[in-house]
Amino acid sequence: MSVKLYIGNLPYGMGNEELKELFAAFGDVTEATIIMDKYSGRSKGFGFVTFADDEAGKKAISEMNDKELQGRAIKVSEARPMEERPARRPFSNREY
Repeated sequence: MSVKLYIGNLPYGMGNEELKELFAAFGDVTEATIIMDKYSGRSKGFGFVTFADDEAGKKAISEMNDKELQGRAIKVSEARPMEERPARRPFSNREY
């Protein structure tokens, strides 16, 4: 069964391929994605890595959490489902 990990506090210059290579040492990475800001196109400093099996994910969490990467202590944990949020109203319709 696959497991998805949250990777936080990443260096802003890191790309998807670098993230995948970083975690490939722990097992078969099926997906590695850095989350980008839709307006600026810059990294938001976090991403997700999906492993093909749970054991690889557990090993990656234990060995990579709080590890220093380019001067930043990265955070690695099992990803949680995204919470439902209310729809945002368009900016032009806001009342002041």
